[in-house]
Amino acid sequence: MRVFFASTADRDAAERALAGRYDLSPIDVDDEDWARRSQESLGPITVGAITIVPNQSLLTNPPNPLNPQSPIPNPLVITPSMGFGTGHHATTRLCLAALQTIALDGRDVVDVGTGSGILAIAAARLGARSALGIDNDADAIQSARENLALNFGVGRVTFEARDLMASPLPQADVVTANLTGALLVRASHALLGAARRGGTLILSGLLGAERDSVARAFAPAEIVWELEEDGWVGLAVKKS
Repeated sequence: MRVFFASTADRDAAERALAGRYDLSPIDVDDEDWARRSQESLGPITVGAITIVPNQSLLTNPPNPLNPQSPIPNPLVITPSMGFGTGHHATTRLCLAALQTIALDGRDVVDVGTGSGILAIAAARLGARSALGIDNDADAIQSARENLALNFGVGRVTFEARDLMASPLPQADVVTANLTGALLVRASHALLGAARRGGTLILSGLLGAERDSVARAFAPAEIVWELEEDGWVGLAVKKS
């Protein structure tokens, strides 16, 4: 098993905690490439009507970048990168499933913590009038913009680097937030404020044990959709 850490201090602390029970070999990996290398063997994954593929070569046979026609229906090209979200994590799949329960035609979408940009790009592919992805990580925004450029025919999508808590969010008909349970609770007021009256918020990144605290934080918004996968929970709540 190979485990990646954000800092040498975190890695060394884990090594001390596990020493004596496991054979451990700490190594250093270049920051810019570890995520790509760790995910380079990922294959396509389908969630409802959307199929996520890791590179354009899978869209045509033989590959032809001048021909946008693909044997895969509703494909999204999301390359492995530093931005979270390739469709292989349960929380991303839950958000993609929830998006497909909403009629997005003519609706504006804001994706908070956009990571790879997968949810904003998927919303546009599913018919949203506009989609804005925001993240406080400049590397994630760069990855999201690169992914958008790889998806033929997907427009009306923009990405911005900004802090969720620093200023009011733009308002939208649909707000997606694949964060953490604790951050969803802390940011619930800001997220609710971003949803227009009658709008829907899609929430994930929370564990089953965090479900009730997140639901309380977003009350009185009504839960209109809920699904659990691998211990993770996805919720869709409707703002009155």
